[in-house]
Amino acid sequence: MNSFQSPQFAAGGQANAILMGQAAEQPERVYRPLVESPRPQAGFPSPAADYVEQPLDLNELLVRNPPATFFARVCGYSLVDRAILNGDIVSVDRSIDPTFGKVVVATADGDIYIKELGKVNGRPALISRNEKHAHTYPPIILDEVQDYEIFGVVTGVVRTL
Repeated sequence: MNSFQSPQFAAGGQANAILMGQAAEQPERVYRPLVESPRPQAGFPSPAADYVEQPLDLNELLVRNPPATFFARVCGYSLVDRAILNGDIVSVDRSIDPTFGKVVVATADGDIYIKELGKVNGRPALISRNEKHAHTYPPIILDEVQDYEIFGVVTGVVRTL
């Protein structure tokens, strides 16, 4: 694998950025409070409910294998039906075997994509998941491209509101 510069990837269209080749050094642990009990309601919360704070380390939540994990910022809208949006940061584990149905980071003919690994007419493909704009994001049939490589499997998503 080449050494790459930018951690931004296209979720659709042509990628103009490249993967990071090396996993980042082990970061210093920063713990933040996690409200765990009772869980916050998305509807009307109980005003009498007490809460308990427990420490949360996002590294523990998002990183299963530190030497094989990197983060990437998503660019594009082809995975909105998988709840992966433009600007999200995804954690990617290079040690997980890519299997059909998983979201992967891959290159195809020099462009970089975050797509679902699947099949189209029995052929392996990188598939978008944006039903509303499916015509904009056609599948990439892997046995039709000159060169492809799957770099890792997406294991988590972080977004700011």
